[in-house]
Amino acid sequence: MAEAVQPLSFPPDIFKALAPAPYLLAHLSPANPKSPPQRANGRTQSNFRTPATHTNSLTHCSGSAVVRFGDTAVVCGIRGEILLAKDIPNAPVVPNLPDPSQPQHDSLEGEDDDAKEIVDLNLLVPNIELSTGCSPAHLPGSPPSTLAQSLSQRLLSHLHSTRLVRANDLRILHLPLAPEGEEQEETEVKAYWTLYIDVLVISLDGNVFDAAWFAILAALRDTTLPTAYWDADREAILCTHEAKKLRLRGLPVPSTFAVFDADTHKSLDLSTDSKQKKSKKFILADPDTLEELLCKESLTVMVDYGANGTAKIKGIEKAGGTIIGREEIKECTKLALGRWAEWNGILMD
Repeated sequence: MAEAVQPLSFPPDIFKALAPAPYLLAHLSPANPKSPPQRANGRTQSNFRTPATHTNSLTHCSGSAVVRFGDTAVVCGIRGEILLAKDIPNAPVVPNLPDPSQPQHDSLEGEDDDAKEIVDLNLLVPNIELSTGCSPAHLPGSPPSTLAQSLSQRLLSHLHSTRLVRANDLRILHLPLAPEGEEQEETEVKAYWTLYIDVLVISLDGNVFDAAWFAILAALRDTTLPTAYWDADREAILCTHEAKKLRLRGLPVPSTFAVFDADTHKSLDLSTDSKQKKSKKFILADPDTLEELLCKESLTVMVDYGANGTAKIKGIEKAGGTIIGREEIKECTKLALGRWAEWNGILMD
């Protein structure tokens, strides 16, 4: 009697390496209809990875933070350097400057228009380093990749658009002493603090933008700058041992989503029902590396809450594809607000 033919089977790791798209779809579309859809990493479609953060770990920086969720880990260090106003060609004239000797009482939601000053003087300089061996695609010693350059530009763009850092925290002011009997002169800007924001990716498993932004946000909240003043006798900027923290505007939190579309993968033929196959489109929160490689469309929603508790959308970025529409953006925004609450609880501890 002939032996029965044994079905060909692969261990999950080999199945994942040989056919990643069918592997992911097999998890998202289980054969048993009673089984809930689950991603290959064990999360549901709307689940984010649990974050962890540690601040003030780099002693040589003005502020630092290490952020990790899943197998993605990022460290950020912020260095403050002084830019003299006399070294700035066509330095901007800032009217109505406060007396530097008086304490500042600006509310955290102040809307003084200082964004142009920070942009024009390049007072925020983010840079992200991927060539650390954080993944097989980013070998140590390699030149900056296109991804690293585009990420640095995205981070800079959002730092400017959210107006997270106040220009008043970066100004070094001086009020000249008026000779007796003469009118008091106006406050002058003698220098600025320039913040160099260095982001080092030490482990990468997807969603590097969110990780880098969270590291920057935590590091900025940890940043303290020395109290600097202009010494008229020495004609130089001097610093005291007294330090001051940055007064950030709000807590803008991004949430990234990726769309897995089975129709774009020709190798997928897991269903004989064409109508059912067309519905195999999944929006995945906080994608990992495997999901990013298989997804052509992505959405990033940045949200915050105002002082009165009103939710605000600080920015929306969408790349590739046409699957995500208005309704999908609304659902993703709701999930992003939940992510904001999670990060607010972590950073406020």
